[in-house]
Amino acid sequence: MNSFAQFITVLFIFVIVLAVTYAVTRWIGGFQKSQSRSGNIEVIESARIAPGVFLEIVRVGQKYVALSVSKDASSYICDVPEEDIRINTDGTSSALNFDGILNKMRDKFDGKEDYDTSGNDRDE
Repeated sequence: MNSFAQFITVLFIFVIVLAVTYAVTRWIGGFQKSQSRSGNIEVIESARIAPGVFLEIVRVGQKYVALSVSKDASSYICDVPEEDIRINTDGTSSALNFDGILNKMRDKFDGKEDYDTSGNDRDE
């Protein structure tokens, strides 16, 4: 009976530690998000163009610029006219998110998509 009480106590403490960790992580994430949006610099979009190299559109003040960013250097490419910028306002990412990947894999394994073993579409 004593070992069962110890197990329940340890389990309860573990759940509390997980809950506190979750709450602190959410709070810090929200704090950092508010800090990054309060300035004059905002990354509008980022795309990988090579391993370790990204092409980014950045708003600096009221001006938009294209930058090449790698771990070793950042390079200015050009100014981007504001009328050429299309900002996604519906809150969804244009890139494939985890939910999209999960649904695609679920559809694949449920037989809703017809793939061969190499992952290519058979209808092509």
